[in-house]
Amino acid sequence: MPAPKVPISRSEVHSWLITAPLFVLGVLLSLPILLSDRPSHVGHHYGHALALLALATLATPLELRFDIRRQGLSTKMNEIPLILALYYLSPWLVLAVRVTAGLVWNVFGARFSWHKVAFNAASHFAGTATANLIVFQFGLHGGGSPLTWLVLGMAILAGNVVTLAAIAGVMVLLQGVGQLPQFLKSSVPGFAVMGVNIVLGLVMLLALVASDWGALLLVALAIVLFILYRSYTQFFRQHRNLTEIYALTREIAATNHDGTLPDVLLGRVRALLTADSATLWLPRHGRHHEMLLSSRFDYQGLLDSAPTPDLFRQLAMRTGQTVVAGPRAGGPELQSALQEAQVKDIIVVPLRSSGVAIGTLEVAGRLGDKVLFGKEDVQLLETVSLQVGAAVENSRLVDRLQFDANHDALTGLANRRRMLTALGEAMTGRGPREVVAVLLFDVVALREVNESLGHDAGDQVLIQVAKRLRGLAPQGALVARVGGDEFAVELRTASAEAAAAVADTLRAGLRDRMVIDSLTIDVDTNVGVSIYPDHGSEPEALLQRAVVATSVAKSRGIVQLFNAGLQSRSVRRVGLAADLDAALNTGELEVYFQPKVSLKDRRLVGVECLARWEHPVHGQVAPPDFVAVAEHTGQLARLNSVVLKEGIRRAREWADAGRSLTVAVNISVRTLGDADFPLQVSELLEEHGVPAERIILELSEQELLGSGRSVPALKRLRELGVLLSVDDFGAGRSSFADLSRLPVQEVKIDRAFVQGMATDTADLAIVRTVVDMARHFGLAVVAEGVESELTLGLLEDMYCDMGQGFLFSRALPYERFESWLQIQADADPTVPPAGEVRWLRAVP
Repeated sequence: MPAPKVPISRSEVHSWLITAPLFVLGVLLSLPILLSDRPSHVGHHYGHALALLALATLATPLELRFDIRRQGLSTKMNEIPLILALYYLSPWLVLAVRVTAGLVWNVFGARFSWHKVAFNAASHFAGTATANLIVFQFGLHGGGSPLTWLVLGMAILAGNVVTLAAIAGVMVLLQGVGQLPQFLKSSVPGFAVMGVNIVLGLVMLLALVASDWGALLLVALAIVLFILYRSYTQFFRQHRNLTEIYALTREIAATNHDGTLPDVLLGRVRALLTADSATLWLPRHGRHHEMLLSSRFDYQGLLDSAPTPDLFRQLAMRTGQTVVAGPRAGGPELQSALQEAQVKDIIVVPLRSSGVAIGTLEVAGRLGDKVLFGKEDVQLLETVSLQVGAAVENSRLVDRLQFDANHDALTGLANRRRMLTALGEAMTGRGPREVVAVLLFDVVALREVNESLGHDAGDQVLIQVAKRLRGLAPQGALVARVGGDEFAVELRTASAEAAAAVADTLRAGLRDRMVIDSLTIDVDTNVGVSIYPDHGSEPEALLQRAVVATSVAKSRGIVQLFNAGLQSRSVRRVGLAADLDAALNTGELEVYFQPKVSLKDRRLVGVECLARWEHPVHGQVAPPDFVAVAEHTGQLARLNSVVLKEGIRRAREWADAGRSLTVAVNISVRTLGDADFPLQVSELLEEHGVPAERIILELSEQELLGSGRSVPALKRLRELGVLLSVDDFGAGRSSFADLSRLPVQEVKIDRAFVQGMATDTADLAIVRTVVDMARHFGLAVVAEGVESELTLGLLEDMYCDMGQGFLFSRALPYERFESWLQIQADADPTVPPAGEVRWLRAVP
């Protein structure tokens, strides 16, 4: 972007290029009168000349002023004494009175520099010479003649035109043509004032022509006119200020919080107070950085620096009061700071929002050598600051709302909406050899942290995960929180393999332990990856497929890259939701039974109830699929209830047949969240007359040990007499010390260790340790996955209590399980038909 064009700036010494020609012009315009033989219509009335000189000197301060950048130029409002002088005095006395009155004021009153004094004298000389020439050429016909009025009016008008042309000329010479339109626009009110003054001057002339005593009335009228003129000037200034404030308010509203507020504000404020610079300063606040912008008279853009010393704005912020400093205002410290900054005067007003200072609005350097900021300027800037403070706060409020709409309140990360927008932008702007990847991280066991340590601890975990992801993510990647415990990273990379490698690195970095309230928490994540364009062409689809990959990663423990096969499984699960509801209503869901065998004497001691679903279209549905559907559709409690009812009913039937078997049922920790669940179990037991100790409720290790909120429900169940078992023990990171706080009576060793113990010494050592420790803690041990005689022999040597697996039997529907029981009983003729199966054979 090209730099803003800086206007021309020349020294006022160059004004002599206009001043000298003006003197020459005045001489040339006076030559016709000097060389003429025509007698003058008046004589040399020196008494009148002295009176008019005094009047012109007093009238000179009544001026129409033009502040052109740092140059103060003016046209004096002395048309009234000039009209009288043109009528009563000779041309030479008119010149002497006009120029002398101007010199007296410029030298002793305003104390302009000699360059300006010379220019003003030359412009007065040229303007008065023009008026003299018109009066000389057309003549006067008595004070009561309309022709005289016309000639005097033309003379005053022509003289002022010459003066204004001289001001325009010196302005263009010193500052360039760019300021000319502003000057011409500002000069229009001067002609209106001049017209009024001409009329008043002619009225005074008529009064003097009628009687010399009319001078007394004129003196009184002059005093009144002076007061009226001051009032008019004040009214005109106030009207202009109100108009400017109204325009400023409209422009601030029109910015629509699009970031252009400083551009609109500072230019207007600087022009309104006729200042060399206007500055807006907002200190750092929250996520908003410090802002310092200035508008300078001689610069078309905004600068990031200001002439105001920092001392002034800090004082205004500290006291909450307006700070004014200049040659006649401010303490020694402030005036010293002004001199060092080389600034003539300064006003600093604090911006307030809800009574609190949020920044400052500043103006520095009142334009014009002899003009300073006054009380009216302070009041005006304070009025503007009220509008600006509200505008800044509204702008920040809109910005905050926009930020909140696109960011997560807890972690400060982008939210799902912002992530989808960023994905769309990345898809559009990716390079020809790039892919856009979505890495989805699902925090493992966050629910358990919330339930055991409280939601504050869970929030701290999320905050720490967000912080780590921000620090680990590659440069240019967007990190977002897209769900309760889900974080997504969007990035561009070379390939799907590269994206998976980044995901693996981030996952490893997140595994470092976290310390929350003096507690050390292990954090792990399941990670799914999807890429554009291979896995979708829409942001929503790409994120959804990352979710699908993440759900698969939960069971595999790896970074899972999406593929079409995963999508078909996910779609299938969605389609099963309605069918599962119907299956639960119609009894389509079956309960299978798998035996649990005492390893000491091969006696059948119990069964585990397992749900199975044969779908009329899809065939056999895997338990993880319909259990996941039940969890996400709120049908998990019904599923548990169906299995539990069937297990208790069958326990009653086996008891009636003389078989005292325990019945184990898997339930979810979510079920324990239902306060009525223990009561439901009690009612079922009472309904079927089954002793509570015949029922074993199994909960997975990972869910049970991570959920502190489940302990009260477990204790209520234990008070009923129901037995509690920890399923898949060893697959998680718990210990027997963790179990000591739970009312459990049994642990089931994860099948992965049992199946590997015959060939892997590490697995054998783990199983042996679990059995020994369980015996020490008084817990029964069940080994899952017993599939070989070798494994069975090893377990017997360890004195493991029970075994369960394909070596004894697969899970069977009730009719087949009954047949299996009959076959085992028939194999041992010593056992009565209604008795127990004492010596269960191991059948491959």
